[in-house]
Amino acid sequence: MAKMKPSSLAVFNSNDIYPISADSTMPFQQARDILYLSGVDQEESILVLFPDAPDPKHREILFLKETNEHIAVWEGEKLTKEKALETSGIETVYWLKEFDKVFFEIMTQCDIIYFNTNEHYRANVETETREARFIKTVKNKFPAHSWAKSNPILQRLRSVKDQIELDIMQHACNITEKGFRRVLDFVKPGVMEYEIEAEFMHEFLRNRSKGFSYTPIIASGNNANVLHYIENNQECKDGDLILIDAGAEYANYSSDLSRTIPVNGKFTKRQREVYDAVNRVKNEATNMLVPGALWKEYHVEVGNLMTSELLGLGLLDKADVQNENPDWPAYKKYFMHGTSHHIGLDTHDYGILWEPMTADMVFTVEPGIYIPEEGFGIRLEDDVVIQESGSPFNLMQNIPIEAEEIEELMNS
Repeated sequence: MAKMKPSSLAVFNSNDIYPISADSTMPFQQARDILYLSGVDQEESILVLFPDAPDPKHREILFLKETNEHIAVWEGEKLTKEKALETSGIETVYWLKEFDKVFFEIMTQCDIIYFNTNEHYRANVETETREARFIKTVKNKFPAHSWAKSNPILQRLRSVKDQIELDIMQHACNITEKGFRRVLDFVKPGVMEYEIEAEFMHEFLRNRSKGFSYTPIIASGNNANVLHYIENNQECKDGDLILIDAGAEYANYSSDLSRTIPVNGKFTKRQREVYDAVNRVKNEATNMLVPGALWKEYHVEVGNLMTSELLGLGLLDKADVQNENPDWPAYKKYFMHGTSHHIGLDTHDYGILWEPMTADMVFTVEPGIYIPEEGFGIRLEDDVVIQESGSPFNLMQNIPIEAEEIEELMNS
């Protein structure tokens, strides 16, 4: 609210419950912004912030779907006004049927409305959202108001984590650790990729996670060279590696882990060379994540590190580097994705990439080397918190990553 312009209000809508077919729906996922600002994790909820409201009780308002005994029996208990206050700290709670009347009143008292558009750099929105329908309606009904964007404010707020958020993310990473240790004990030649996915899911659910924070990748052998391989339906064969990219959610916050392990519990000499090269890049890249660093420049530096390692592995030669296209450097043949993204309520979380990094931002670090001609790909990934000074704090520091420890655990 402190970042909003004078005489303005901001509105945040819940997500829809999306239909599949017949009477089936997808599980409800709350819109992250209303969750972040209010703690309300319920469909058909609306948050209104109006710092300059003439009536003090209208400076923060929650609108909720009215609950009753019938709804409680069929759908489970919904937020009462008392429970909503306890959850959000917001004292003024109306039922949704009162929205049009109250909203018209407060719109006559302001000049600007903040719309909550999705401006994440990876956004690809093909389905009209509840938020989008709301914006269309308001523009039509209140054409004389000015419009502003809440997204830049939220990008800056959400990218810097509060201690309670960091604690929740640490808990998500701890659950992911339990899943990974379970898998190390389970994997052997002949297991199916989906069985490994099931081992993760079992451990996540029994630790009060709702499951994976994104669709998991369990990619054995050459499947690892398909960056978004999610079929997870092949047999894991003796001598192959398995690239695992899987993380638990906890209380709507994400963790994001990548590890690469040998099916038979032992890396070959070549696999180990490549593995150690990726691990070195990850460790050096992690140390570059400091306050003031710029995301774009950071990725150029990581590219230089990777180029050096690929030369050492014989995958590139000096001519490849000298003749490279600056827009697609030579190393991109074997490492074609970015190294780091913000993580938080979303796995690819909010954060303005052209502004300098600051303390308490959380980033993934995930270099990889993918060699289809040799039948394997390796990616290693941790989630780290930028510190005021010194190296970032690794939320996954207790999750095995060194090749010797992986082998030891798999063979114990």
